Amino acid sequence: MKIAAYLGIALVFGGVGYAWRDIKAGTPVNASSWQRLAGVTDERKDSPEQVFKSAYRLIRDDYYRPVKADDLKFAGMQGLLASLGDPHTMFMPPKLASRFSEETVGNFFGVGARLGADPLGAKAVTVFEGAPAFKAGMRSNDVIIAVNGKKVAGLATDAIVSQVKGPENTYVTLTVMRSGSEKPLEFKIKRGRITTPTVESKVLEGSNVGYLSVSNFAEPTTSQFDHELDSLTAKGIKGLVIDLRGNPGGLLETAAEMLSRFVENKTVLTMKKRDDKEVVKTYSGAVREWPYKIAILMDENSASAAEIFAGVLRDYGLATLVGTHSYGKASVQNLYPLIDKSSAKITIAKYYLPNGDFIGRKVDDDGVYVSGGLAPDVPATLDLDKDPVAGDPKTDTQLAKAIEVVLKH
Repeated sequence: MKIAAYLGIALVFGGVGYAWRDIKAGTPVNASSWQRLAGVTDERKDSPEQVFKSAYRLIRDDYYRPVKADDLKFAGMQGLLASLGDPHTMFMPPKLASRFSEETVGNFFGVGARLGADPLGAKAVTVFEGAPAFKAGMRSNDVIIAVNGKKVAGLATDAIVSQVKGPENTYVTLTVMRSGSEKPLEFKIKRGRITTPTVESKVLEGSNVGYLSVSNFAEPTTSQFDHELDSLTAKGIKGLVIDLRGNPGGLLETAAEMLSRFVENKTVLTMKKRDDKEVVKTYSGAVREWPYKIAILMDENSASAAEIFAGVLRDYGLATLVGTHSYGKASVQNLYPLIDKSSAKITIAKYYLPNGDFIGRKVDDDGVYVSGGLAPDVPATLDLDKDPVAGDPKTDTQLAKAIEVVLKH
């Protein structure tokens, strides 16, 4: 007992010694510091919200250099959601939330081109037919080297996209390099509302098989899906390949709408929430005729709504899955807009496919895939030695296998 008492006294006086040095040096010591030194504790039990606000104010007001309040707030929100250990639950600051909204709503104001990285600036991977850029004369594979006269070489693609986008009916001047052209070309383009194409189609040469590529499940995807299907049907196709490779998913509602073209009043999935279950079903009155076989191409980057779409068609025996296993995102998120234009995307349920399968992804300690996702009915890999081009059956070995599947009697 004496030893413990002496240690306690030594600790207190040791602490006072440090405080006395601070006082001699002119450094103020507040009352709470004296309380801590004397071993006095505050018996109040503040709520987590009060503790968080207190820490926020201390950093904002007392940190040795000024900090932006928004930076602290965003960091706090990111930490809050990241603490759940769920990679699909996340906080999105205003800029990221705006970009996410554009992707799911499927429209924005700009010139109508999908840009990719290029050493000279940004390459127009796709110029949407009928969009302002297309009407002005830009074409796919043009490389943007300047925006409004300012060179963009070395800038991140996102930074170039931000310069190209702008309010509706305003103008942007793009300077581009085009293969075969000796001099740069300049286009003055009036920005407009752009509906991003998420579905593209063609009839595969020599096979009379229709090919539908679905890049994600956004609000306009269902109508685009219908339009492209009508176009293929009019051409008398004998089979259909739906390419979902690299499709990260999107809206559950859109997946259910598209599945309603195949089956009506059927279970899409069962969501298991915290306290109850919810069954999502297809709608009635939208079923189409499918007088041919369907194959769905998928890979490890096919996720979320893409897996739901493929899994439901598999479960009802309406499609054959070709390729490699899918990602394994077996959860549903709600997007909650916050008052400062940021958003919180929060997992509200795990889902199970119609046959009861849970396809949740499992990884090892290094994050390497172990199991989960949809397993293909017909495994097929890409032959990288052929420099594969998606949609070209001469080099795309997975597509070639899918064609074989739909034409097989």
